[in-house]
Amino acid sequence: MNFKNDNTQSKSTNLRNMNPRAFLIDLALYIPVMFLIREVYFSSLGFMANGLFWSLTTLVIATWRMRVRGITWLDLGFRKPERIKTTVVATISILGMAIGSIIVFEILKDQMSLALSPDTSSESAIAKFGNLEGNWILFFSILPVVWLESFLEEVLDRGFLMNWIEGLFSNTRLATVLAVLIQAAIFAFRHSHDLSERSITVGLFGLAMGIGYVVFGRNLWPLILAHCLLNTISMLERVG
Repeated sequence: MNFKNDNTQSKSTNLRNMNPRAFLIDLALYIPVMFLIREVYFSSLGFMANGLFWSLTTLVIATWRMRVRGITWLDLGFRKPERIKTTVVATISILGMAIGSIIVFEILKDQMSLALSPDTSSESAIAKFGNLEGNWILFFSILPVVWLESFLEEVLDRGFLMNWIEGLFSNTRLATVLAVLIQAAIFAFRHSHDLSERSITVGLFGLAMGIGYVVFGRNLWPLILAHCLLNTISMLERVG
């Protein structure tokens, strides 16, 4: 099964022809907005509405810079998959890689007795989403928003951010490796501003998504589906 064909793996001409200075300018505009917008919080709306506001604002900035450069979301991988079977295999592989890396980390953490900040993800989830335990109505009411946020994170973090970081380092093989690592670190830091179990697991998830993006033809749909599935599993655990 060939995941790397000429149609899905090659980048658009405009993206390849951009110079590092253009990528730097765009990132200098994009990254500060991505972090600073999170300082704006409308307490009357709640966390989920604010989260969508942050992501949509960042999406506007990314789309603006892409339009300036003559690049579309289609160029970055937001296109219809060619084969359903290939997409399913890619989605399952990415999901397995993400879950597997987190399991390995948990084993190593216990064996090495790593000193990390306490994991407060359970308490944080209640503060963000409400108490989901046994509450199926709440679960189904917020699930579409969780999926939308998952979609936006893949489009922005793997689609835009990773390609722009890669272009900053001149689109070499080393640049791809650096882009995968840097976007995962930014993804982790944006979710948890400390060296905690949560930040590491989120970083590993971002790393798996970045690797999957490169390995499976730079199509965003397997990443979006894997992200939605993992977040759904996480939410289901809180209901049960």
